[in-house]
Amino acid sequence: MRIYLNTTPNSENVPFDYQQKMIGTLHKWLGKNQLHDFMSLYSFSWLMNGKITEEGFSFEKGARWFVSFYDESYVKEVIKSILNEPEMFLGLTVTDVNIEEKANLEQQNHFRLASPIFIKRKIGDNIQFYTFQDAEANDLLVETIKHKMESANLPVDETLKISFDLNYPNKKIKMVRIHNIDCKCNMCPVIIEGKEYTKDFIWNVGLGNSTGSGFGAIL
Repeated sequence: MRIYLNTTPNSENVPFDYQQKMIGTLHKWLGKNQLHDFMSLYSFSWLMNGKITEEGFSFEKGARWFVSFYDESYVKEVIKSILNEPEMFLGLTVTDVNIEEKANLEQQNHFRLASPIFIKRKIGDNIQFYTFQDAEANDLLVETIKHKMESANLPVDETLKISFDLNYPNKKIKMVRIHNIDCKCNMCPVIIEGKEYTKDFIWNVGLGNSTGSGFGAIL
């Protein structure tokens, strides 16, 4: 289930690295729960409808973003928290919330990103980042989703294929700093082939690693 949030305009400059503030806002609304301790079966977009300035972003007409959960019970908790405490940061305050229970994805294979996809693996004592330039990146995306589906007690979709759309002319690698760590991420649409329940699951939980920290949300 997905909830779309609209906000007031910002009253202070929103810096380019505002994502940590979004994580803090969402965790504030979620409160104390097991989502913080287990695999992230949710995702959220970055802020949309902004204009780039020299110092960051300006949302003169307010921002729009979304949060998606595989477990619908968290949607009610978040909405309740927003009603009690709609303030986000830097003057952005939620003005309204819209719910989309399920998208019709049966005929859709091409998906745009609402936040960059982050892929990592621990190799020995080191952390390796992967991008669309790496041959194994697509298989790693599938591996992560299958692991999450098993965690959610869903039947694994053996027909699942995920690939970056390398024909996209504006694809790029983006560095994002989260928790004081510079992460090498992917800004490139993806092609998802699989059963509808699998695509619906991905629509909610996102792709790649650290979706609970603002990566891998899809449109």
